[in-house]
Formats: sequence, C-alpha cells, structure tokens
Amino acid sequence: MKANRSDRPVIRPLPVMDRARQVTDALADYVEEARLQAGDRLPAERELMAALAVGRSTIREAIRHFQALGVIETRKGSGTYLLKPVSRATIHMPLSFDAVHLRDALLQTLEVRRGIECEAGMVAARRRTAGDLVVIEEKLNEMERVHLEKGTSGPEDLAFHLAVYDATHNPLFRQLLEQMRETFERFWEHPFDRQDFARRSFPFHRTLFDAIAAGDAEAARAETLKILDIVEEDIKEMSK
Repeated sequence: MKANRSDRPVIRPLPVMDRARQVTDALADYVEEARLQAGDRLPAERELMAALAVGRSTIREAIRHFQALGVIETRKGSGTYLLKPVSRATIHMPLSFDAVHLRDALLQTLEVRRGIECEAGMVAARRRTAGDLVVIEEKLNEMERVHLEKGTSGPEDLAFHLAVYDATHNPLFRQLLEQMRETFERFWEHPFDRQDFARRSFPFHRTLFDAIAAGDAEAARAETLKILDIVEEDIKEMSK
C-alpha cells in the first residue's frame, strides 16, 4: 500500500556537514519511514531543496547516487520514482583501512581494482554494443585530448573507465565503483602531488579500447593489467 501524503514523516533540515551524504541518508530514512514501495514517487526536487535546506546541485548529486545504485529512476516530465525500497543499510558500503599511509591504502585499493577492472574489461569485450563503443571512444578521445594538452587527465580517465563499466551491461560494476568512489578517486587526484603519476599507462587506454572493440576478452584483460601494473610501479617508486 502506498503511503498517504498526510501520513508521511517530516524531512528535517540538515546541519552543516557532508551535504550530499546527508541528503542521501535523509532520503533513505524518508523512504523507509514513509514505507514507500516500488513505483512510488519521491518528493519533487524543489520540495527536497526547501525541506533539507540545500541547493539543487546537492540534491542532484544524491539523486545520481541512487540512480547509480539502480534504486530510483527519473522520468522526464513526470518525476523521480522508487524502483525498490531502500534504507541506510542498503545505500552505503563503508570501507575502512588499517593503513595509515597513502602508499599502503593505494596498494590495498589496487588489489580490489585489479579484480573488478580486469573482469569489467573482459565482460565489456563480450557484451559491448555499437552504441557502447561510440561512448567509450568519445571518453577516450577526450581523455587523450586533455592529456596531450595538460599532461594529465584525471577526471577524463575516470570517465573512460566508467564507460567501460557501463558497457558490461551489469549495473553491479558501476554500483561497486559508486560505493567505493571516494577510495578509488585517490588514483585520479595526483597521489604524492605528482602530476606524472601513472602517465606511462596513457597509451594502454587506447589498446584497451581496441581490444573491447574487437571483442577480445583476453586482450582486454591483458591491457587492463598493463595499466594497473604501471600504477603499482608508480605507487612504489613515488612513495619512497
């Protein structure tokens, strides 16, 4: 049964902290307390902005997070709808490191990246569509353009890998990255204050794309490993 509007709990303003995370938590609490079910419509963006006392960009960031998890969808001209019930316990997968030093944290995270990204590359090579290849190549071209212009291309590099994840047509790949985004993004934020971190891996993004385009899963795995092996070498060398 859908919750009556009059029975829905009040969404309270947030204290000043991590706004996007708090909006995500507040929406999850609201869905749970209001007992919303799949198919129910969430409050409008303007209503959420007023209730939570945050800006449009923060609301949209939280909405993107839920979309990445596959629990809501936005229908043009209609609103945002719940695809499956959620709670705080289902929207976060907190990661913790015993590592005190960035070097150790990066190496631990890299072990996880190897498993996920090698598999993603192989699955993408098997399942990619013509449309997927257009998107991946667009992201790759932009990465190469920025890299050649600036000598570095962190956000564009990340966008390329996200496009590969999407080409798997398995939403769990992007959901896992979304859950671990803060940890993974350390690789694209110039670790050790080095603009040249993992720069040597740049050419292998093109060969990874070529392998995916050719439908060669084993080659996609091999090219992914070349990228990540260079990342590991740079972590060890630059952290001395």
